Amino acid sequence: MRWMTAATCLFLAIGTPADARAAQGGPGRVTQAEIEEGLTPDGSRWLTFGGDYGNQRHSPLTQITPDNVARLAPQWTFQTNTLDDFETTTLYRDNILYVTGPSNTAWAIDARSGREIWSYARELPTDLRACCGLVNKGFAMLGDKLYMATLDAHLVALDMPTGEVVWDATLAEYQSGYASTIAPLAVDGKIVVGVAGGEFGIRGFIDAYDAETGERAWRFYTIPGPGEPGNDTWSGDSWMTGGASVWVTGAYDPEQNVVFYGIGNPGPDYYGDSRLGDNLYSASIVALDAANGELVWHYQFTPHDVHDWDATQVPILADIEIGGRTRQVVMFANRNGFYYTLDRVTGEVLLASPFVFTNWATEIGADGRPVLLPGHEPNEEGSLTCPDLAGGTNFWPPSYDPAQGVYFVNARESCMIYYAWDQEYIEGERFTGGAGERIRDDPTMPLYGALRALDPATGERLWEFRYMNPSTSGLLTTASGLVFTGDIEGNFLALDSRSGDLLWRYQMGSPLHGTSAITYMLDGRQHVLVPAGTNLTAWALPE
Repeated sequence: MRWMTAATCLFLAIGTPADARAAQGGPGRVTQAEIEEGLTPDGSRWLTFGGDYGNQRHSPLTQITPDNVARLAPQWTFQTNTLDDFETTTLYRDNILYVTGPSNTAWAIDARSGREIWSYARELPTDLRACCGLVNKGFAMLGDKLYMATLDAHLVALDMPTGEVVWDATLAEYQSGYASTIAPLAVDGKIVVGVAGGEFGIRGFIDAYDAETGERAWRFYTIPGPGEPGNDTWSGDSWMTGGASVWVTGAYDPEQNVVFYGIGNPGPDYYGDSRLGDNLYSASIVALDAANGELVWHYQFTPHDVHDWDATQVPILADIEIGGRTRQVVMFANRNGFYYTLDRVTGEVLLASPFVFTNWATEIGADGRPVLLPGHEPNEEGSLTCPDLAGGTNFWPPSYDPAQGVYFVNARESCMIYYAWDQEYIEGERFTGGAGERIRDDPTMPLYGALRALDPATGERLWEFRYMNPSTSGLLTTASGLVFTGDIEGNFLALDSRSGDLLWRYQMGSPLHGTSAITYMLDGRQHVLVPAGTNLTAWALPE
């Protein structure tokens, strides 16, 4: 299906998509080696969801600095004329921007002018079961193709120069509650993708597809079936409707050839009596062999989760020094309110400490399990627990500055009364077994947000920048000492990443929700691209 926006009309009045591609030399094939190299000092690309396979979202660019960031000026704005909000990360290569929008729309945009090169819109069924907005978190790219997961649980490959569909693979039947909003991950000739639907009683999985043909290479079920290790952590047949969806992009370690994914909540969300046991691999991180999808190791952050604390946060990979020794780690600020540093080779917990106020557990014990406090099991009368169901943080991406050795996360301070009741499973209908009520009028209960800088070796909070209300913005850091973020009121912010001092703000008209800015070089100038609401705005220093 093709359609025309105001941006398209402007573009056609000036030139054709073919003209734009010819002027720019046209996109070449994206290689595995190029993706592995990640963000480079020339700022010529942003090829994957996290900027690099480790999801660090840290740019080596230094033209925009704490001293001059307040001089940023808008270069152009692209209006998508769609409803809902961006949750996407824009990709950039050969001076072209590739962005997905709500309801599986997508565009290729000339980065110089902000003019549309091509657009795509999927014809979606009217009876979708998508839980939490008709959103999409972005493309993967490899070779001459772009890859997008769809709300009706498909994976689509588009031709990069034209936006035409090359192949279309079915992940699952959307009528049963399956959807997919994740940004896929291109790994060594395969496209790795997961499914949403944890609120509909699905059985979650992670798939890999051949990048050229769309044939499925492997599947890893996030809930073990009968006879598989971990199935006994689900009572009776509860594993069949246990959720454990996968809707946030993982990380990849090329040296190990291992992918790392956070897994969603068990189902029903709040009523745990119908699924007694730890409920593996819900609320966990799994490390999978990228060649065949086999489990290498797992760690469960919240055994038998009854607070909707998906572990679908963005994992970040890095090599850091702990106790005088360099460790290969995966860093993970979890929805349950604890920050974790894990050994990414073995899954060993190297550090676990609260990064927001928590009242459900005192600590993470030596066995890796939380030491629980009584009185926090949801019931029909309600139980007060901190954090709330949106968690200490959520799906919006954090960032890591390897030069400083600092992990940055947008944290939430909020509590909730959780309720639970028995609920019959009906295929295709919501299956939550409860609800929650946020605490807003109790002065003893926290309710605010904060951008926090953490030492991943110790868990120490180095600084924080408070928001009046919790932010849902992702983060971007740069080698010049900047961290870009947003608040819920619609301001785009630049802070000094070493001190947390606010340096500049601009009212975008809509917040950054689950998405973050990217940065790149174009014609010798560093640009910052900001997705807010359903508009894209490019910023740069004045010439």
